[in-house]
Amino acid sequence: MVNINQLIEIVKTKLNKSIACDKIEIEDKTFLHKNHKTHEKNKFHIKIIITSDYLKRKNKIQANKEIYKILEEELKNNIHSIQILIN
Repeated sequence: MVNINQLIEIVKTKLNKSIACDKIEIEDKTFLHKNHKTHEKNKFHIKIIITSDYLKRKNKIQANKEIYKILEEELKNNIHSIQILIN
């Protein structure tokens, strides 16, 4: 089981390896969802802010699909929800 800090490092590493990024910020938003019925203790809610000319050139759906594909394993096991902002 990973903690939020490990998850953030994994996500940053995977994104940096796969996408040309100038900057990646990841915020833990899990606290906003603690009381939801569907909240799972071992899954996190994260917000990813990516500065990337590569992703900016794609439409939003394409860019999000690419990120989801890269993080497929984490989405299955450690991430309940993800919010993506591309700058």
